[in-house]
Amino acid sequence: MNISQLETLLTISKTMSFRKAGELLNLTQPAVSAQIKSLEDEFKTVLIDRNQPVTLTDRGQVFLEHAERILAIVEELKQKLSDLNETPQGHIILGTTSSIAIQILPRVLSYFQDQFPMIKTTIHTMPSSQVMASVENGTLDIGITYLSERNPNLLTSVLYYDTFELVVAPDHPLSGLKHITVDKLKDIPFIMLSPDTLGRRFVDRLFKQYDIQPNIVMELSSSEEVKRMAEINLGAAIVSKQSIANELRLGTLRMIKVNELELSHPVGVVYKSGRYLNSAMQQFLSDLKGMPEDHFISSE
Repeated sequence: MNISQLETLLTISKTMSFRKAGELLNLTQPAVSAQIKSLEDEFKTVLIDRNQPVTLTDRGQVFLEHAERILAIVEELKQKLSDLNETPQGHIILGTTSSIAIQILPRVLSYFQDQFPMIKTTIHTMPSSQVMASVENGTLDIGITYLSERNPNLLTSVLYYDTFELVVAPDHPLSGLKHITVDKLKDIPFIMLSPDTLGRRFVDRLFKQYDIQPNIVMELSSSEEVKRMAEINLGAAIVSKQSIANELRLGTLRMIKVNELELSHPVGVVYKSGRYLNSAMQQFLSDLKGMPEDHFISSE
């Protein structure tokens, strides 16, 4: 059974003629007869009484009711597929770090949800190093993370650049300083990101380069947790500059410049190469890539 056969049966029921049905469908009368005969053979029943005028049998009437429902569903499907081109809709599973989710995503998603209310997003937060792996294995549709690692199976696009900064509580012994050299960090108690984060890997490489063994008193999985511990003066911390805008404004943390930390780290969007992108993902990626850098960077 195919859609064309159902359309032919429906047209015959309206015209009560094989010839007129063929004219409307641009089919020869034998082609119309063959389609109906094929249906009757498949379902082992007689659908049409071929006496003049042509009418449907009782079984043909039952068959027509179901055929009309099937054709209506097909038309609805066609319309929905067509609507996707006009009004993107669907579901996006997005993964990022807790800091980006708190600091960056509200500005991005508030705009996106206003423009495309039929697109729904589910957000998973995780260490930065897990974002790319989760996109690659299909757990996530799209990731937003630091782009310090290259992966041939992933496509990336830079959204903005971030740096990592040294921060301390206002009553920390170093809080009065505006600047410090990296060698002075040797004996300072540190609250660190966990080793599986890209921020921690950067700091570890830096300390190794300058032959520094940091005094790590605590390790936590996210910058948000690290900041809270630093605010109550349990140690100094090195975290994303974009993640501390609010704390600097409120005065709960103070930033101390360390020249050796001043390296720009690209933050961007990640998605799997070669995968099908539904209309929601296409629209989200298009809008995200088109946003100016200052849309992501806090002005506080």
